[in-house]
Amino acid sequence: MEPRTPHHGPGRLPAGSGERPAEGARGEAERGAEAQTDRLRYLDSATRRIAWGSDRDETLGELCRAAIPAFADAILVHLRDPLPSGEAEPAEPSVLRLHSMAQGPEASVTEAPAGAAEFAPLTVSGRFVGMLLAGRPVFGDAPGLVPTVTDLLEPVTSLPATTSPGRRLIVAPLYGRRHVLGTVALLRGAGRPAFTEGDLLVASQLATHAALGIDKARVSGHEASMADALQLTMLPSSLPRTTGVRLASRYLPAADSAQVGGDWYDAIPLPGNRVALVVGDVLGHSMTSAAIMGQLRTTVQTLAGLDLPPEEVLHHLDEQAQRLGSEHLATCLYAIYDPIAQRLLIADAGHPPPVLLHPDGFGEVLQIPPGAPIGVGGVPFESVEMPAPTGATLLLYTDGLVESRERDVWAGVELLRARLQAAADAFGSPPLDMLCDAVLNILEPESLDDDVALLAARFDGFPPLNVAYWFLSPQPQTAGRARQLTRRALHRWGLESLLDATELMVSEVVTNAVRYASRPIALRLLRTDVLRCEVGDDSPQVPRMRRAQAGDEGGRGLFLVDQLAQRWGATRLSTGKVVWFEQQMPEERRQKTPSAP
Repeated sequence: MEPRTPHHGPGRLPAGSGERPAEGARGEAERGAEAQTDRLRYLDSATRRIAWGSDRDETLGELCRAAIPAFADAILVHLRDPLPSGEAEPAEPSVLRLHSMAQGPEASVTEAPAGAAEFAPLTVSGRFVGMLLAGRPVFGDAPGLVPTVTDLLEPVTSLPATTSPGRRLIVAPLYGRRHVLGTVALLRGAGRPAFTEGDLLVASQLATHAALGIDKARVSGHEASMADALQLTMLPSSLPRTTGVRLASRYLPAADSAQVGGDWYDAIPLPGNRVALVVGDVLGHSMTSAAIMGQLRTTVQTLAGLDLPPEEVLHHLDEQAQRLGSEHLATCLYAIYDPIAQRLLIADAGHPPPVLLHPDGFGEVLQIPPGAPIGVGGVPFESVEMPAPTGATLLLYTDGLVESRERDVWAGVELLRARLQAAADAFGSPPLDMLCDAVLNILEPESLDDDVALLAARFDGFPPLNVAYWFLSPQPQTAGRARQLTRRALHRWGLESLLDATELMVSEVVTNAVRYASRPIALRLLRTDVLRCEVGDDSPQVPRMRRAQAGDEGGRGLFLVDQLAQRWGATRLSTGKVVWFEQQMPEERRQKTPSAP
């Protein structure tokens, strides 16, 4: 039986074996192949780990843990200060600030290391800048880099034993898609071999994957901030101040700013001191959602200006969404509050129901027929009319307020109703801002999954003694009758100083309505902080002001209104139009004008 030859592993031969030169060359090749295989395995594992990072800090943390101790004994990551925010490359990447580091066998990553404030930002220039822009890693002894490398390594508490790191240091630029983002410094101590040329390739791959992760997070953050800005600019900068209703609102973005949605709210004054209350939500979270939200909100404002009933507004909004050709659906709730009639008219397009807090403190989830979301098409919408008692509060909101991972939407709606009722029990009739804050307490902002839009309306109503309302037949003598009724109302209100101008303007506007109307004309006077007159008829033809020529018999009516009124206008309605004008109340009467309770 022949003796067995001891096995020394691939690429290793026993010393003094007297191998031929060809066998030695073959052994070197095998050892090189084994080293290359190990390097590829390590890179595959390390780059996968780096890719796990979901944001900049996680990406750099995984880079540090992947590099230490498998590839180096210490690592320092410096980022540009500030990081690029746009597409254009600044003139020179001149300032670096320490972001994170790791060293030692435990490889514990330290972000913003203790005492990091002591390390001033590094101002780099010359050859170091050239190395960054070239995008290739270099050894620590590369020409012209030694002074900068000394400053770069200052935070490391245990430098390699050699005076100059030399080839025990690799500096690799973090180069993203278009920008230099910073540097990675990798060090080895005296107890292990210095880096080789092959290790430069490893360092390059580590830095490249980390830079791409940072760049992706940077671009996502930039897009998210743009989407946030877009959405906020499309929300109302302020709510209108209208007689008969008080308004308050809140908007909370999701905890993850990258998940910007299409939530919006609006309050739109309508003729006759009415107000449209709107809340909507474009499904999905993206820049597209925010843009579609802006388009739909603009469409709602346009439709509200036509004074259409809620179901028609939603119908036209649905048609507009289909014309946009987007796959994004939207929910919307549109309500009209009339403070004079003290009535509420509401239609719903797939939106969570509003909650009404009654004057006695009882909270009620309103039963509105649920229509299909905006964009589905072909589904009719239905309006519901209900009382809106003085002192009641209506709350409109988006689903982010009531729906979360822990509860479904209906459990959230019931929680919202209970929270409103509890606030009323505790404070009677709490101010709207306090009520909004109490409602938002049901949320946990740090885990907010969706945007939240909230609109609260407190119904004050309109005192009947401040309203005068008549229906007049469209006959030639109607203008005279309108002057008589106006005179009586102004005498009753003690507004004799406005009598002549108001009679003249009422006569001119009613005369114009008689010319085109086929049904009774509505004349209404409203006394608030101004005296408002409204004349409505069934003709859609809106009058235009023009200057009458010397020989014309007419054409001066609206010119007179324009000269005498504080402001005036004409609004086309689905049933015709309303021409209105306002006059400033006398100072002494304005102070005594009865207000809503």
